[in-house]
Amino acid sequence: MLNIFYYVEAIQGSLELLQTKLADNIHFEYGRDLPSPASYDILIDAFPTHERLTASPNLKSVIIPFAGPPKPAQDVLREHPNISVHNAPYNYVPTAETALALMMGASKFLVKGDRELRQGDWRLRYSERPQLLLQGRTVLILGYGRIGRHMAPVCKALGMDVLGVRRTLSDEDTQDPHAKVYAMTALAKLLPKTDVLLIALPETPETTGMIGEHELAQLPENAVLVNVGRGAVVDETALYEALRDEKLAAAGLDVWYTYPRQEEARANTQPSQYPFHELDNVILSPHRAGWLGRDDDSRIYFLANMLNQAASSGELPNKIDINLGY
Repeated sequence: MLNIFYYVEAIQGSLELLQTKLADNIHFEYGRDLPSPASYDILIDAFPTHERLTASPNLKSVIIPFAGPPKPAQDVLREHPNISVHNAPYNYVPTAETALALMMGASKFLVKGDRELRQGDWRLRYSERPQLLLQGRTVLILGYGRIGRHMAPVCKALGMDVLGVRRTLSDEDTQDPHAKVYAMTALAKLLPKTDVLLIALPETPETTGMIGEHELAQLPENAVLVNVGRGAVVDETALYEALRDEKLAAAGLDVWYTYPRQEEARANTQPSQYPFHELDNVILSPHRAGWLGRDDDSRIYFLANMLNQAASSGELPNKIDINLGY
């Protein structure tokens, strides 16, 4: 029997549904209070604590129930190297769709046009700022995983040349029909060819500040940047200044540098120390690319498949290297 405990923090989807989807040889419990006695083999927990990691002597694996483990979870889990860590990137499709929407919206200055025309202002139509054509341009997907593979065929269908960059290459990457995929070491030579930089990287010690002033300066004139990974991958000051000075033509940003700490701050927290909100060449999105609502059961079905695979084969999929953060 495989014993599972889901620590309830912020539930998306029905845990009752999850129970109905699990194999008969899985015992499943959930709640805010640890079971007594605690004997779970797998802990599902967004922000695991030392208490929950040590309560069960049988604990072998932790599932972070979304794509990337947050930094506090990484710090705690590194202190428990005997526990394997797995993620559940169930929402890669909506995240990819949002990235594509941000790319299209930013390159066409759609938000600026909408905001101005609501006031009867038609001047954008007659201005010297043209929309940016995507056909025939090169898009570089930085962090070429599930999100990138979902975006690549769409970008290719738009007539774009698609490049991908990732830490390690697999056979799937070398045979990808939609993109030319490179190792991370090729990033510097690829940036000067990149008209659209789509970032889908997690925040790790390796990726923090990866795109800074120097990297942004390597991009061609009228380049567009889209970030659905983590804000810290792009240097905050360098990004603001590049957009303010129009060294970058436009950006679509779903991930940020400052987040509200309490619920009451959600209505009045700027996402950066810099006034991105004053720039008309940026689309601001409140980190909702992968969010389909509390009633969406995508996470539930993804977790059920993972747990059933572990129960049948003894192998839990989607293992990550907690020292790297992905």
